[in-house]
Amino acid sequence: MNRRRATHTSPTGVRHRSRPTAVPPRPTGSPRPGGSPHGTSTEHATPVSETPFAHPLRFGYGTNGLADLRLDDALALLADLGYAGVGLTLDHMHLDPYAPDLSARTERLAQRLDTLGLDVTVETGARYVLDPRRKHGPSLLDPDPDDRARRIDLLIRAVRVAADLGAHAVHCFSGTTPPGTAPDTAWPRLADALTPVLDAAATAGVPLAVEPEPGHLLATLSDFHRLRRTLGDPDLLGLTLDIGHCQCLEPLPPADCVRAAAPWLRHVQIEDMRRGVHEHLPFGDGEIDFPPVLAALSATGYQGLTVVELPRHSHAGPHFAELSLPFLRTAEAAGTRSPRPVPPHGDPSATPEGSTS
Repeated sequence: MNRRRATHTSPTGVRHRSRPTAVPPRPTGSPRPGGSPHGTSTEHATPVSETPFAHPLRFGYGTNGLADLRLDDALALLADLGYAGVGLTLDHMHLDPYAPDLSARTERLAQRLDTLGLDVTVETGARYVLDPRRKHGPSLLDPDPDDRARRIDLLIRAVRVAADLGAHAVHCFSGTTPPGTAPDTAWPRLADALTPVLDAAATAGVPLAVEPEPGHLLATLSDFHRLRRTLGDPDLLGLTLDIGHCQCLEPLPPADCVRAAAPWLRHVQIEDMRRGVHEHLPFGDGEIDFPPVLAALSATGYQGLTVVELPRHSHAGPHFAELSLPFLRTAEAAGTRSPRPVPPHGDPSATPEGSTS
């Protein structure tokens, strides 16, 4: 049965879909986002206590892994396979944010998602949507303020699209640090660039979910907390947690990363990965033990989408979409039956210089 949502009409005439709750209730005894019960920072605190009842997870698949399909065909495929939603990357082939009639196209897409019973997160990691010659360029860290303004404009457009679609979050990332740019310059530049985006998110009521990305200025959970403190812990600033990235470079194992990130978690991406190598892999091709990771995620009360992120496998996107959901459901069931602790995997290995996704 399709899951229908209520809609309401915005002042611009676009009918907004109501969003499912994406922010989990804080477990008893957990720290308030932005501070511990004792008023100190929580980024290095004991991971959040798990709730006594696990919540079923809701899996989606990213359109950046279905780039060879028309968007409507991709959505129909995911609905037929039984996915709960889609991670929609705004790109020239999928709801181009710079083509004419964006509002009308967004409204048609909202209706289609309702018909198919799919929820949505809006993602902004398109490789060449802003610059046909620079992958992921320009970024929020570019020295040229006009270039930064182009990325800011894309993110604000994404927030508006997300509001009109009833998306539960907008994903973004910092970008790599330009050559010759000192960290003391890059961090304030990132905070300044995100300020108007957060203002737009507050107006729209859509969380902004920043992703720690290997090789970027904001690469780790600790880096996310640095940004959060710099910006004064705004309510709409949340976190995209990529499970593979945790395996790649975080000092904690992925299940512990999930627990530690829970108060700020607004979006989750998932794939397999190996330690120290930023390469998104199909499930079973990497090193992650998924049952304890999914058990930890379920126990936090997270209610947003957990989106399969295989951008380099679009050539066989339908094949991997078909394989991924049964794998995740089996791993989720195994984690619920017999949660297993994962031993720490040691200090991070060398981090690649740039993103390979």
